[in-house]
Amino acid sequence: MTETVHVGLGDRAYDILIGTGLLTRSGELISPLLKRPHVAVISDENVAQLHLSTLREGLEKAGISVSALTLPPGETTKSWPHFERAVEWLLSEKIERNDVVIAFGGGVIGDLAGFAAAVMRRGVRFVQIPTSLLAQVDSSVGGKTGINAPQGKNLIGAFHQPSLVLADTDILGTLTERDYLAGYGEVVKYGLLGDSEFFQWLEENAPNAAAGDMAARIRIVKRSVEMKADIVVRDEKESGDRALLNLGHTFCHALEAATGYSDRLLHGEGVAIGCGLAFELSARMGLCSQEDPSRVRAHLRDMKMKVDLSDIEGDLPDSDALIELMKQDKKMMGGKLHFVLARGIGEAFVTADVPPEVVKSVLEDALSQRR
Repeated sequence: MTETVHVGLGDRAYDILIGTGLLTRSGELISPLLKRPHVAVISDENVAQLHLSTLREGLEKAGISVSALTLPPGETTKSWPHFERAVEWLLSEKIERNDVVIAFGGGVIGDLAGFAAAVMRRGVRFVQIPTSLLAQVDSSVGGKTGINAPQGKNLIGAFHQPSLVLADTDILGTLTERDYLAGYGEVVKYGLLGDSEFFQWLEENAPNAAAGDMAARIRIVKRSVEMKADIVVRDEKESGDRALLNLGHTFCHALEAATGYSDRLLHGEGVAIGCGLAFELSARMGLCSQEDPSRVRAHLRDMKMKVDLSDIEGDLPDSDALIELMKQDKKMMGGKLHFVLARGIGEAFVTADVPPEVVKSVLEDALSQRR
């Protein structure tokens, strides 16, 4: 069973295929894009060990030769040294403008390989084959590519749309529970920002999906990318509606910086905690009922996820230091932080009209629960 979601961006339009067995069919699916029967695959060591042979067989079955670069796993790979290594490798492989680069991994590899493809010969096409739930539902769709800087996440990059996305849901079976649930942080975000019925469906069905229900997993990925594709088509370069996709991210990025982009806090875990804080901020500003943040947190707890700042191990800086980290966010405009807030579940909007003292009080209360 394969579902297709189309991203209608004119001459940069592409399909997202979602379902089982896509790695073994990769050759027939990617062949129509190729001018010559060769691809360059960029992956990480964990994904390559588990899945590269299956991808290679799928491609070689269609007569496509494969060269592959494997990078270390983890967020620290999204950096200048590994980016330089990827670009130098693509040049050494004599990848041409008409060739295709395959980003085969989670969000880190997708962002880095996509950015490498974007700058190679001023733009080489690439295919996303996301291997984590987070990458399947979010980062592989929409053309955001890039690397981190010491000053913050994703500050260096380019918009470069893929030519095809293959979301093979079989791969999700090899994720650890923690990695799956981290990806679920981005799934729940979609219900919270624009589809209350989807959020309600998740409350009832997401535990089954986490336990391995394939039909539920396919529906989770499909609905998430449908919502993302719809927003990307309306606002490809994030000048308006696309900022809604950052629900929870202003808090999340500050927390990731505070924890050194380490395994103390995975990105999707930070998104989940950030969504809870964004709803708490919304409730304190009188935008939504106090029941809404409670419902958000209750669902995250049902999923056995990180929910509050108290769930992050180790020390965290004080509220003032966290706010300073938030100011490194790309959503700063005119010296003001822009937040995604909500008038209720499924009703998110973007605003810069947020009193700093309310943000500070939300953070201080959350930090006080850690003591």
